[in-house]
Amino acid sequence: MAKEGKLFRIAGPVVVAKEISARMYDVVKVGHEQLMGEVIQIVGDKTVIQVYEDTTGIKPGEPVINTGNPLSVELGPGMLTSIYDGIQRPLPVLVNKMGDFIKRGVDAPGLNEENKWDFKANVKAGDKVNGGDVIGEVKEASITHKIMVPPKVSGKIKSIKSGKFTVNEVVGKLDNGHELKLKQIWPVRAPRPVRKKLAPTIPLITGQRIFDILFPLAKGGVAAIPGPFGAGKTVSQQQLAKWCDAEIIVYIGCGERGNEMTEVLTEFPELQDPKTGKPLMDRTVLIANTSNMPVAAREASIYTGITIAEYYRDMGYNVALMADSTSRWAEAMREISSRLEEMPGEEGYPAYLATKLAEFYERAGRVNPLGVDEIGSVSVIGAVSPPGGDFSEPVTQNTLRVTKTFWALDAKLAQRRHFPSINWLTSYSLYLETLRPWYKENVSDTWADNVSKMMVILQEEEKLMEIVQLVGSDALPDKQQVTLEVARLIREFILQQNAFHEVDTFCEPKKSAAMVESVLKFADLAEEALNKGVRIVQILEIKSKNKIADAKYTNDYIKHLEKVNKEVQDEFAKLKV
Repeated sequence: MAKEGKLFRIAGPVVVAKEISARMYDVVKVGHEQLMGEVIQIVGDKTVIQVYEDTTGIKPGEPVINTGNPLSVELGPGMLTSIYDGIQRPLPVLVNKMGDFIKRGVDAPGLNEENKWDFKANVKAGDKVNGGDVIGEVKEASITHKIMVPPKVSGKIKSIKSGKFTVNEVVGKLDNGHELKLKQIWPVRAPRPVRKKLAPTIPLITGQRIFDILFPLAKGGVAAIPGPFGAGKTVSQQQLAKWCDAEIIVYIGCGERGNEMTEVLTEFPELQDPKTGKPLMDRTVLIANTSNMPVAAREASIYTGITIAEYYRDMGYNVALMADSTSRWAEAMREISSRLEEMPGEEGYPAYLATKLAEFYERAGRVNPLGVDEIGSVSVIGAVSPPGGDFSEPVTQNTLRVTKTFWALDAKLAQRRHFPSINWLTSYSLYLETLRPWYKENVSDTWADNVSKMMVILQEEEKLMEIVQLVGSDALPDKQQVTLEVARLIREFILQQNAFHEVDTFCEPKKSAAMVESVLKFADLAEEALNKGVRIVQILEIKSKNKIADAKYTNDYIKHLEKVNKEVQDEFAKLKV
């Protein structure tokens, strides 16, 4: 029987209880309204609790009851298409209960308990099963939802039956008495176990040229996408959600402004999944915790999202998790830390900020799940919102220490209408080397060499631009003028992409490679012509090179680029020395 304690001290979302026997991270019910909270510190006979709801009006002496369980989520059919708050309460259900503003002390199960699912068992009585083994399947939205034995559970199947069941009904029993249901419950702060972690050797194809060519992300990898207000974080993340080749999307709106989250909540259900033609929401789980929602629930929302992602990974699916933004999550930790009167670290953030960020990102990975033959992965893309676009602040810097891909958004590029506004000089990917064999086999033999050539040209352009601003481009030597022209073609034809154009919104890697080949072919021909003594003015006046850009807007790019390459060669052949 849970022992009842009493409230002793209250400081915003952090309260102290006495006379309660609890373990770290136990969930407790606080006050007469039974507000949900979590034990975060135990000092002698006093238990410090962070409450996931507004604590206005509660007072010392009110009861505190320990549930004895850690903060957990319900995992099972019905999560796809759902919109949750930070502690997995379905927002549409809460709206029906109390209108647009969430009142305190209200609870709702994470999964619909009335919906019946058509369960097809694929094991029989007498079969031995272990944690992670698939016992049957359910059709959920656009995917096959595999019903698995919970981790750490094993035994022989005593009985199992197919049919229509709710998530709470028993579908089978083990010889040790364990009941098997369509749902399982898992504590959010504990990573789900796997058989083996694998090397990140396959890219997450995004269809965005600057990501796929220059700064690729591996499946099971981690990327940070920091940028100031208005640089295009949300559109970039929506493009990634829409086009990346992951079967499941988990989108966490963590502490964003209400109007931004409204945009996501209204736009996502309208977005069409290009693979199936159905709504994108059919394979998406949305977690919304806006900046006016309780701060403690914001801290939990990240863990709720990654646990749901791991669950689908365990079925053998590739999952992409978008966290927008980890800065607001860090701010929530800072606020709670200050209420606990902990020693502050840099800029007031808690001293354990780096550890918490690392723990979160480490849960990404490409793995052999426990009981499934397929390979599953969780790729994490964390948006960071540094104040004033200052990348030297602690959240960005600590994120960079644990992520291997850095997509730096640049407000100046956004002002020049260059989208996606990823700064190619400050961004990087540490997956290039491990992904090289895949690109060589599946895209182009010259992929890695071409990427290196492009980066050299773009870096050279940056150095030359300082001189150009002083004396103009005409004063540069001929070879450097060619470098500037080739850099312009790379920037405008390859790195710029129109998210709202029906063809250009997605660019497959082979198309990207063909466009890069065409631009670099022009660069080689220009250098050759210069060596023969052709004047730079004639080279810069070649018109057919500008037709390379039209490949962006056509599906039949092979024929188009072959024609353009021939025209460019013919024009060079006609140049007179």
